[in-house]
Amino acid sequence: MIDSAIATLGDLMGAHGPAAAARATTFAPADYSIHFFIQIGIIVLLCRLVGWLGKRLLAQPQVVGEMIAGVILGPSLLGLAFPEFQAALFPKDTRNVLYVGAQLGVGLYMFLVGTTLQLDHFAAKARSAVAVSAAGIVAPFLIAIMLTPMLLTVPGLFAPGISTANATLFLGACIALTAFPMLARIINERGLSHSALGTLSLTAGAFDDAVSWCILAIVLATFGGGPGVAIVAIGGALLYAAFIMTLGRRLLAPLGHMVERAGTMSMTVLAITIGLFCLSAFLMDAIGIHAIFGGFILGVVMPRGLFAQQLKEKVEPLAVVLLLPMFFTYSGLNTQLSLVNSGPLLLIALGILVASILAKGGACYAAARLSGEDNRTAMGIGALMNARGLMELIIINIGLQKGIIGPTLFSMLVLMAIVTTMMASPLFEMVYGRHARASGELARL
Repeated sequence: MIDSAIATLGDLMGAHGPAAAARATTFAPADYSIHFFIQIGIIVLLCRLVGWLGKRLLAQPQVVGEMIAGVILGPSLLGLAFPEFQAALFPKDTRNVLYVGAQLGVGLYMFLVGTTLQLDHFAAKARSAVAVSAAGIVAPFLIAIMLTPMLLTVPGLFAPGISTANATLFLGACIALTAFPMLARIINERGLSHSALGTLSLTAGAFDDAVSWCILAIVLATFGGGPGVAIVAIGGALLYAAFIMTLGRRLLAPLGHMVERAGTMSMTVLAITIGLFCLSAFLMDAIGIHAIFGGFILGVVMPRGLFAQQLKEKVEPLAVVLLLPMFFTYSGLNTQLSLVNSGPLLLIALGILVASILAKGGACYAAARLSGEDNRTAMGIGALMNARGLMELIIINIGLQKGIIGPTLFSMLVLMAIVTTMMASPLFEMVYGRHARASGELARL
């Protein structure tokens, strides 16, 4: 029965039968359309199902289940059990379509995250935010300095001939990352987006991720792109951020006034907003900093109040339900857990996992305590900052595409991303309780 279904799907999609030869090298527009609708239907339904099971059985946020669903659809599970079906469902020629949808979804979600950031809370907690951010950068790079020389002796983890400095910088950036969109989604699902704790964690996570992306730009430059890549990326990002933070708020204020006067967001205002988001994402992508930071920076200065509320109601369902699962699936298609298939490789994967937890979660907890936060707040911050999921998947995908790392290290880092993200919610709930919300005690933190 299963074999028959696989063959039927393959015939329909050009993987088997007489049509296969004609489609083996080139896909016509109709072929992309057939694959797209089948792929998206399966992706959306499976992500919802696995996310629901994760919430019911493991008390995990929906987003963690969607990460796992992406791995399920890749070669690690579906491709291992039913390789012909998996190859017919996700042929390589169609993955560019998934990639574009994935980047749009991640960018839109980070744009919405930016509209919820409470800068007044950051000002009140500036000392803790700076301390947590610094610890979340310094400790991971110290760990990377210790780990990298050993990893370079293992064939296939890093690119042949890569320098120790480049390998160390890349690994340090991977460990230092926080799963910024996932952290935001965990905070939103717990009702903490307007709390001081949530804002502190988001601000520290944003800074750490920005530094990691700048480090990645340096690695790409010295790995073959030339020093101009790093200069343009870092300098351009600083100039854009300075412009948007100083003049951007005033230039965008009329959009908020239009929504307040009308009592709702018109299609015209929504179109202008989406157009500005796309332009901001393009600018960041063009200079070498990922597009999601363009969306986030723009979101920070967008009008609040009814404007932000209406924007979330209109955009979030599409971004979360349809587009974000495309990114998880795209990453899952590049994950081959079967490559970690020996005792030494498993030990390396475990070592990277443990070192990453200590360097990020442990260091951020210690920094929060030393800066005056109480134990519960520090533990909550450490648990949230230790999650890496989405951002980790983005940066290691770039590393794989650019030839900095091999598929084996990529798979190890995917495991690290999933485990550390799955740890975040249970650890946080151990501190604040399963039904913690922004009201009450958390609102006063």
